[in-house]
Amino acid sequence: MKKGNHVYTRRDFLRCSAYGAAATVLGTRRIVHRKPISEQRSRVVLVRHPDAFDKAHSPNAEVIQHMLDEGVKALLGIDDTVEAWRQLIRPNDLVGIKSNVWAYLPTPKEVEDALWRRIVDSGVPESRIRIDDRGARRRLADCTGLINVRPLRTHHWAGIGGCLKNYIMFVSLPFRYHPNACADLGHIWTLSAVRDKTRLNVLVVLRPLFHGRGAHHYNPKYVWDYKGLLISSDPVAVDAIGVRLLSAKRRDYFGEDTPFPKLTHHVRYADVRHNVGVSDPKRIDLIKVGWTEGILI
Repeated sequence: MKKGNHVYTRRDFLRCSAYGAAATVLGTRRIVHRKPISEQRSRVVLVRHPDAFDKAHSPNAEVIQHMLDEGVKALLGIDDTVEAWRQLIRPNDLVGIKSNVWAYLPTPKEVEDALWRRIVDSGVPESRIRIDDRGARRRLADCTGLINVRPLRTHHWAGIGGCLKNYIMFVSLPFRYHPNACADLGHIWTLSAVRDKTRLNVLVVLRPLFHGRGAHHYNPKYVWDYKGLLISSDPVAVDAIGVRLLSAKRRDYFGEDTPFPKLTHHVRYADVRHNVGVSDPKRIDLIKVGWTEGILI
């Protein structure tokens, strides 16, 4: 355990009280008395595996399921997969999985399937699970519990496309959030369609996109096999770690600090303007699980 920069291994973390961990993670769902936002801490789990891709370079479904399970258990401090999911999802929930269908880097089906499987295992009938992206405002707004999942990439309007940005399809006119590098994306998270509903954020970092210019930019030379998932109850904290990861990769690739095409300040503003989560790295506990080669952060 390294207290100076708040990095913990999974073994360190599981020594803590499972109740205390679950209470912190589920604070917006079950705990009435909250700390002031300036005092809150958040946890982000980074789980990686060297065999995340199969021989055809497709996501390895069995390994992806294992990664998700290990990440959720580490996040909650509970060493039983199904019990951990039962802390997140109630059997009577109507669950929406907010995915992402961007053609060049969509949410992998293997990740969607892994989430779906564990939601069912928690006791939710398949008839009460929905998955969507661009139809989120119509099909997911009435859900009682949301799972937010998408790949990490650089973004023409927002600097990065992360978990905060993924909810833009819950509003009728997404372009209204584009000014000033999408500074107020955090406001979306205060709307009734999503407020206090998100049980888990999964930022997919299997093959992140770390550079590009222009709208809908994509160049395969700017993705790399990182073979990871970032998991948190806090969309701000998980995106803050995502910014840190892409920054580290850009530094490694270009040999110097290279600014993003647009500012990534929407992550900080989601904290300081909209009180959605924690952006201060000093108040984010990063738990690392699994493979560490080329970890960068």
